[in-house]
Amino acid sequence: MLTAMSGVRRVVPVTLGLIDLPERILVQDGSDRELRVPVPGVLVQCDGGWLLLDTGFNTALITDPALRRRFHGDPVMRPVIPGPGEPLAEALDGAGIDIADIHAVAVSHLHWDHAGGLRHFAGRAPVHAQRAEYEYASQPGPVPEEHGMFRIDYDDPRIDWRLAAGDVELAPGVTAVLTAGHTPGHQSFVVDLADGGGFVFAFDAACTTDGCDREVPGGLIDVPLEEGAAQIRRLKRLAAERGYQLIPGHDPVAWPALTAALTG
Repeated sequence: MLTAMSGVRRVVPVTLGLIDLPERILVQDGSDRELRVPVPGVLVQCDGGWLLLDTGFNTALITDPALRRRFHGDPVMRPVIPGPGEPLAEALDGAGIDIADIHAVAVSHLHWDHAGGLRHFAGRAPVHAQRAEYEYASQPGPVPEEHGMFRIDYDDPRIDWRLAAGDVELAPGVTAVLTAGHTPGHQSFVVDLADGGGFVFAFDAACTTDGCDREVPGGLIDVPLEEGAAQIRRLKRLAAERGYQLIPGHDPVAWPALTAALTG
């Protein structure tokens, strides 16, 4: 008797914004060469509905002049809204997916370009993160914001947090892999397709193809360079063992290429 295959049926990469920044932000030994890089999100169709990996910007902090000065006054990193409307809404509309069809959300980490859209899911869908990430980002005082975590993005009491302590299966075919270093609770994702094959989404454990190839991470919080390099090696090993493609988080060439390949 044949049984239905369990796993991911469809993967839809979406671009939830852009950032202008120097290469050295993405790769520690990079230059001051200016790049415009994508802000990634991934829609994953699995048992029970759609799972969204990362949520992009809090657009109000960018479009309102006073809030932009308050939260994005650093000229080194400049967020760019790519279209006239809310990037997440536009991405979902382009993919033909209603926000009500997203049954769960997972965030790689709580930096402003990954957690800013959580407000759309407060009181609506559970949010998966690592406990170490949540505790670091929720500590009192200025440290989280000094490291790019804006409490306004994730302190809504209606958010239904589902906090893990290490690797965990989020849904059939989707596993969160703890890759701490870029932030204390950063997680990457392994996606197994129901009909074979899959992807390893590094997010900011490896921001660029070059950094991944040379095992040089971007910015790290309170850990040595070698620890970030070890996380890249782990992701490369996971991808090689499965024969999966390893996708870096902010590569300006690899991300549009993947999007074109999977969405046509």
